[in-house]
Amino acid sequence: MKQGLSKGLYVRGKRCQKSLWLQKSQPELKDKTSEQQLAVFGSGTAVGELACDLFPGGIMVPYEGLNVQAQVAMTRQAMQDGQETIYEASFEYDGIFVKVDILHKHENAWDIYEVKGSTSVKSVHKDDVAVQQYVLSGAGVKIGKVYLVHLNNRYVRDGAIEIDQLFSIADLSDLAKEKQDEVASSVAELRKMLAGEMPEVKIGPHCSKPYACDFHGHCWQQVPENSVFKLNGRGIDAFDYYHRGMQRLDDLPLDKLNRSQRMQVECYLAKDEHIDHNKIAKYLEGLWYPLVHLDFETFMAPVPLFDNSRPYQQMPFQYSIHIQLEKGGPVEHREYLAVPGVDPRPELIAGLLRDIPEEACVLTYNMTFEKGRLKELAKDFPAESETLNGIVQRVRDLIIPFRKRFAYRWQQQGSSSIKKVLPAFVPELSYQGMPIANGGMAMAAYHLMCAEEDAAKLSEIRKNLLAYCKLDTEAMVHLLRCLYDLSSDH
Repeated sequence: MKQGLSKGLYVRGKRCQKSLWLQKSQPELKDKTSEQQLAVFGSGTAVGELACDLFPGGIMVPYEGLNVQAQVAMTRQAMQDGQETIYEASFEYDGIFVKVDILHKHENAWDIYEVKGSTSVKSVHKDDVAVQQYVLSGAGVKIGKVYLVHLNNRYVRDGAIEIDQLFSIADLSDLAKEKQDEVASSVAELRKMLAGEMPEVKIGPHCSKPYACDFHGHCWQQVPENSVFKLNGRGIDAFDYYHRGMQRLDDLPLDKLNRSQRMQVECYLAKDEHIDHNKIAKYLEGLWYPLVHLDFETFMAPVPLFDNSRPYQQMPFQYSIHIQLEKGGPVEHREYLAVPGVDPRPELIAGLLRDIPEEACVLTYNMTFEKGRLKELAKDFPAESETLNGIVQRVRDLIIPFRKRFAYRWQQQGSSSIKKVLPAFVPELSYQGMPIANGGMAMAAYHLMCAEEDAAKLSEIRKNLLAYCKLDTEAMVHLLRCLYDLSSDH
């Protein structure tokens, strides 16, 4: 009996045969789907629905409530009835089931339109359209062109969404045709694999690229806590070391590591630290008071929600600020969190200009992010550009002494992320156990906040967002204090 496949299963198997085998045989081993992933799935569905407006007036073949045979029959009937556009058109051939996002009749042939929420054509999309051509051709459908529809990241919203400007359409017809023999041989290979025991597939870059596999937790469960994958920096192939038996930091040949990596391993083995008092003092000379600790939280949306914004633009909706007018003086906290469903940028800009003293040193953690948002705000709101660009010029980066290892403790596990640095230097503070504990969760919380109608739940989301963003700048206050203490220790 042929193993049943689908478009998604085929693409999964092309990426990793073990992942396909697990999906078919032991799906219960999947990782738990996070709220962030659910938000991504939801946004992808929204993009697909919006793309249908490229060809309005079509008929939808639903997935819910119909089995495969009914979906295929409904599609065939629509084609026979003269319907020129079919959304989620369903076909089966050689035991493979596919749903075409948009099937549109052009002259005497049918064009395939696969819709993706990305802003470009990716390698994985090529297998996606190729298997669709294989199934439709095998099912006797005359194929005209094969297109991939993706978002145009240069589109700037101005009023109602302009569908023809929001999307770009790439012609993948030739590529899809060229891959037909590959599809046939790959299907045969995957079916042969599925008929046997779980294949031996080593962990590798494919576990996280082009996106994280949902069996990651199962396949990586034997990886030790102090694994070679915790080694920070470039210059070594961690997977090569791992598969050659050097799986732990303890196993690594120190002479093959660069200076920073060697420091990480030596500090870990000795449960030690590395402190360069002079370089810390030199770094601190570049700061001045008043000093403002600044952190943004942002959201992204594939379809821009507000005028003067683009697909996937990092939109700041929240900030936390801790202000210190003089060294050793009291610290004041200020914050802003947007109301749901309204462009947050005008109020956020007004708050920044009110809360950041003129000529203050603006300290961020990994300044590339905050400077990028400030520059975008200045570009999108030219009336405030001079003041915002003035803030940009005064931004300094607290990550530098930790990234450059002027101050390093073994508990950081090679990372300069504030999530690792904070508990290493300020053990009483940590992000662990917080309802919102990273930027991805904050982004998902913003979208939940915009969709939530229950006042109590909305209040809880806002409370958690404020607590998370506040901790980011509070952490910076404590870390800067640690650096001053370390600079005077010698």
